[in-house]
Amino acid sequence: MELIVQKFGGSSVADAEKIKAAAQRVAQSFRKGNQVVAVVSACGQTTDELFALAEEITDRPSTRELDMLVSTGEQMSIALMAMAIHALGHDAISFTGAQVGIVTDSQHTKARILKINTKKIKEELDRGKIVVVAGYQGVDAYNNITTLGRGGSDATAVALAALLKADLCEIFTDVDGIYTADPRIVPEARKLDRISYDELLELASLGAKVMQARSIEFAKRYNVPLRVRPCFNNSEGTTICQEVREMEENVVSGVTVTKDEAKVIIRGIPDRPGLAARIFREMAQSNVNVDMIIQNIGTHGQANITFTVPKAELDAAMEAVRKIQGEICAQEVSADSNVAKLSVVGIGMRSHCGIAEKMFHALAEEEINIQMISTSEIKISCIIDEAQAGRAAKAVHKAFGLERPGRPGS
Repeated sequence: MELIVQKFGGSSVADAEKIKAAAQRVAQSFRKGNQVVAVVSACGQTTDELFALAEEITDRPSTRELDMLVSTGEQMSIALMAMAIHALGHDAISFTGAQVGIVTDSQHTKARILKINTKKIKEELDRGKIVVVAGYQGVDAYNNITTLGRGGSDATAVALAALLKADLCEIFTDVDGIYTADPRIVPEARKLDRISYDELLELASLGAKVMQARSIEFAKRYNVPLRVRPCFNNSEGTTICQEVREMEENVVSGVTVTKDEAKVIIRGIPDRPGLAARIFREMAQSNVNVDMIIQNIGTHGQANITFTVPKAELDAAMEAVRKIQGEICAQEVSADSNVAKLSVVGIGMRSHCGIAEKMFHALAEEEINIQMISTSEIKISCIIDEAQAGRAAKAVHKAFGLERPGRPGS
């Protein structure tokens, strides 16, 4: 007997028919003699609709009350999923995050899981039941309901799989698996049969929306067997695993584009120690996530600092900078929200040279200007004009031969 955790995203349970289809998936695994824990997101666009409703009430809703509100979406979907499993002749029981003992910190709307009490789940599994757990949510030490941020159901599923020592964690989604690029942007993109945790983590953090980045970190740390599968057919999807030597032959595995970036430019600050620290301390205190950073030394002992933040956090970032503009003696502060981040990712980049040249040459051929560049061991990212993002992704994808069958990115 194996223990399998199956996670169903909002698009997989968007309506009654899709909930019934997801329940069939669960029942199929159960009938093979497996113990099954199903982690379910809110139906369809329910979470977005609840956020929109809150914004109709107030421009700045309390984050605690937001969590109280949006967590109701999963409570509805887990009950419906349990009912659908009952209708197939199997016993199931649903639990909210609080009921199952998912304890988080108190960072409302982006909480992190601290611990999970798996006793109740194990007891129900041993009684022969299918356990249905609400994804995306938990409870803090003060019994306040919390949510885990966008894609948080992935974190719930992977954390449960790790703590229950599951034999497999399956992430069901509305795509065939993980692709070399977003097929909506690059129609020639191909599905990957397998990818390493590190590569997927970079792709997710750079805008690929298949899985939440935090959940991949957790999967890697605890070596959770992971597979991303389509909910609409029986394809095996993409397996996520520890890297193996032959993976290094694939220089580049994927290209991503994210358009939710914004750029903050601070010009004319004194070139002396401590001012950069002061700027980014203010960002941290304002809960603004900073990504790429460039500091240029100007003339007459002055410097410019440019950094990127999520577009949704631009207002908070600008407010924080203007708060200390006089203190850091900045001559000018400006922002640009019409930018995109283009990235290439591949563990083979560690042992191959010329990747940056090939990427930048492809962009130059399309007359696309690069505004900022950052690199890591297995990634190169650059900031470009948002209007050119789609064309840039297609050019770079083609430059690395990712549309060809066989080995990608060679």
